[in-house]
Order: sequence, then structure tokens, then C-alpha cells
Amino acid sequence: MNFIKWTVKAAKQLRKLETSSQYQIRDAVKLLEAMPACRNVKALTNHEYGYRLKVGNFRVLFDWSGEIRIVEIQEVRKRDERTY
Repeated sequence: MNFIKWTVKAAKQLRKLETSSQYQIRDAVKLLEAMPACRNVKALTNHEYGYRLKVGNFRVLFDWSGEIRIVEIQEVRKRDERTY
């Protein structure tokens, strides 16, 4: 089991979203406790963050260290041409 840690930046981005999207994203992020056995997760190459989680039209960008077992949520963004 992994520990989920939200950065201040990601928590602030989440709070700006409408309530239904917030719940949807929080529920999806909770499933990251089972990393690496998660759906809708992709390892990113040549990117600031190591992984992304797809939640509808949103992308949750995060880092995960298999040794320490901490999933650190870095950003929550609506998907557009500048997301990656």
C-alpha cells in the first residue's frame, strides 16, 4: 500500500474545480494506493513528472517511488494541447 501526498499546488488546483470533478479525481487518486497495479496510469518519458493518471478530461501528474511507497500528486490539469 502506498501513501498519497498532495502538493500545495495540486491541492489548490483541485479546489478550483467544480465539486463533481473534485470527487471524481479524489476517488481515482485514492486507487493509486495500489500502485503499480492501477488502471489509466501511464509512465511519462522526457517530462517533469514520472506518471500521469487519466480521469475523464483531467490529468493528474504525479511521481511515485516504488521503494519509499509514496505517491506524490504534483498537478491536476484539464487536458488540452499544453497538458504534456
